[in-house]
Amino acid sequence: MQTMIFAIEEINRSKTLLPNISLGYEIYDDCSISAIAAKAALALVNGEQELIEYPECKGSSNVAAILGCETSTSSIAAARTVGTFGIPMISYFSTCSCLSDKQEYPTFFRTIPSDKYQSKLLAELVKTFGWNWIGTVRSNTEYGNFGMRTFIEEAQKIGVCIAYSESFYRTDPAEKISKIVQVMKEATTKVVVGFLQSGDMRVLIKEILRQNVTGIQWIGSEGWLTEDILLPEERARVRVGAIGPTTRRTEIAGLRDHLLKIHPSRFPDSIFVKKFWENLFSCSLTTGDATETGSSAFHLQPCTGNEHLDGLENAYLPAIMDGSSYHVYKAVYAVAHALDNMLSCEEGTGPFTNNTCAHISSFEPWQLLHYLHSVNFTAHTGEIVYFDENGDPVPTYDLINLQINLEGSLDIVKIGYYEGSSPEGQELVLNFGDIVWSSTGKQIPRALCSEPCPPGSRKVSRKGQPICCFDCAECADGEISNTTDSTDCIRCPLDYWSNQQKDRCVLKMIEFLSFQEVLGSVLVALASVGVCLALGTATVFLRYRETPIVRANNSELSFLLLFALTLCFLCSLTFIGKPTGWSCMLRRTSFGIVFVLCISCILGKTVLVVVAFKSTLPNNNLMNWFGPMQQRLSVFVLTFLQGLICTIWLIVSPPYPVKNATYYRDIIILECEVGSLKAFYFVSGYIGLLCTVCFLLAFLARKLPDNFNDAKYITFSMLIFCAVWITFIPAYVSSPGKYTVAVEVFAIWASSFGLLVCIFAPKCYIILVKPENNSKKNMMGRGSSR
Repeated sequence: MQTMIFAIEEINRSKTLLPNISLGYEIYDDCSISAIAAKAALALVNGEQELIEYPECKGSSNVAAILGCETSTSSIAAARTVGTFGIPMISYFSTCSCLSDKQEYPTFFRTIPSDKYQSKLLAELVKTFGWNWIGTVRSNTEYGNFGMRTFIEEAQKIGVCIAYSESFYRTDPAEKISKIVQVMKEATTKVVVGFLQSGDMRVLIKEILRQNVTGIQWIGSEGWLTEDILLPEERARVRVGAIGPTTRRTEIAGLRDHLLKIHPSRFPDSIFVKKFWENLFSCSLTTGDATETGSSAFHLQPCTGNEHLDGLENAYLPAIMDGSSYHVYKAVYAVAHALDNMLSCEEGTGPFTNNTCAHISSFEPWQLLHYLHSVNFTAHTGEIVYFDENGDPVPTYDLINLQINLEGSLDIVKIGYYEGSSPEGQELVLNFGDIVWSSTGKQIPRALCSEPCPPGSRKVSRKGQPICCFDCAECADGEISNTTDSTDCIRCPLDYWSNQQKDRCVLKMIEFLSFQEVLGSVLVALASVGVCLALGTATVFLRYRETPIVRANNSELSFLLLFALTLCFLCSLTFIGKPTGWSCMLRRTSFGIVFVLCISCILGKTVLVVVAFKSTLPNNNLMNWFGPMQQRLSVFVLTFLQGLICTIWLIVSPPYPVKNATYYRDIIILECEVGSLKAFYFVSGYIGLLCTVCFLLAFLARKLPDNFNDAKYITFSMLIFCAVWITFIPAYVSSPGKYTVAVEVFAIWASSFGLLVCIFAPKCYIILVKPENNSKKNMMGRGSSR
């Protein structure tokens, strides 16, 4: 009230603002009761000057504007009363976001930010401190209900859960307030956001002290955070560590001296100054015949008149820094600047009908309302003051922390600020190092329903509980989460696998049959042995090519067969090493062609044996039909057919390398896909057909009377050949990874060794060990049968 008077007097002394115009005022006490506020507003609308008369004021008896009320509830009642009449109303402390509704409160303005911004700021603080499990307590008024509703909406947007939400009013039964404190006491979180008015907070603190509840970390609204700074020691302990916003405190030049000069003698008719003086100095200004102050006056010593505020400066002057005083100051100047803009209007350029202006001596309140909407001025403090379309100012807050000083009382320590005009994301500035918490000192208390899920796990909601309450489940194999509190695990790409901690994808192991590993080296060595044996056998046959045993077995087909077996051993090497496009095509086609060449030679030898025996019979000229030329042609034709099939295979759908990640989850097997299955079956079936024909012919000729019948050895070699490849099928299917290729290589050189040993070992034995049996007589069966 004194700040308002100070501002009006300052304006009346100004030579630039409203020159030659004096402002007056009427003061009503709404007692923080909405009914009284509505009655006072109605009295102002009716022009009833109940307390103070100013005969020198001319013009309309109606007030130009109303400053107030303090509480949102009272402002709502008053604004609804005066809004119909177009009378502007500027509040310095009503923060309810509901008052921003211009449909409901068309003439309401305020110089304090709306709770919409305060609620968002409180939610931002909760997020900044890393909390997601908090309790809330609010006043059961428009201020508390609207403010808390906005806070909960903002908090839920950022994933904060409300453990409990209680509301009460100071006049509620004690049992209700006791139950609320009991809920706070038993809750699993000790962080409480209080959207309370100061009177409600006093009642709540008394009950908290009675139940001896400790350790609560308050996040408070400006409605109670800075009230009652000089609290008893036990109340200070309850509120220590409280954090929250307060309206920015600004010292007004000259206000300090004005407040210190307040004395009953200067305001002899002011009941407010009288009561203030008596309460501050514990004395009575009541004379003997005055009893209106009540029975308490008879227990106080009379005031001497020599009391001065200078001696109580430390206790009294903190109000100078109170943000609400500065908001009153801005409200007065907003009305003054609106009136000044009205005064400076020039006829013909005015904003009203026919470009008229309002006259300062006879204007209507709605005309002043028009100028208030567009008011824009710079206050003495340097702040630019204006109202947005909702009648709200730019939101600015100081963030404070209540800390106990050495004397045991509470100090208000600024720990940051909020500047609504700053770029998005930069509005909040906070100094963590300056904060003292309620029970943990300098360490931020924890307020979590569940501990964060570390990387490598994901959150699993608990049925029937808020989203902030969850369990942590480890990611499955092949999935990762690399952030804390991940809701889902990410599947690794095809070539990657999760590490042991499940927080990073690592390259899978690449597996193929390599030349460098032991198994590959062994297979190469065995293939080399096979090549050496084939070449050694060819050398022996070449050295003894004129001997009967070599000549009797068709040396040309024998050399071609040994060449084919050498290629068989060499083609097994194409299965070793990293699969590529060329190697995949080469290993399949070379295997098919070389083995057909090999079987064709054996088939030619078998047919030759049968034909040679049949040709000894009378009138049989089969040898003329299966001479050397026919033998070469048959081998060429049979091999050419396989080559033709392989060529078509390579053209239509050739074999190609693939990455097999299905057998092992953490290993990629590099292997060759056959491409066209039909071509693969044709190639394999053709080899099987030739083997079957060869086996049947050799089997039929196994008992021919020759002393050295080659058919029996061919029969045995074909049995081994077929047994190897029949056994290969289940072994191939059941072998994992690179061992699949190893089994195939083993089958190639096992069948090749079988053919080499069964067909050529007996001949080499005769040539090298039993040369006496290497004679034409022995070949014809006339020698020793052994």
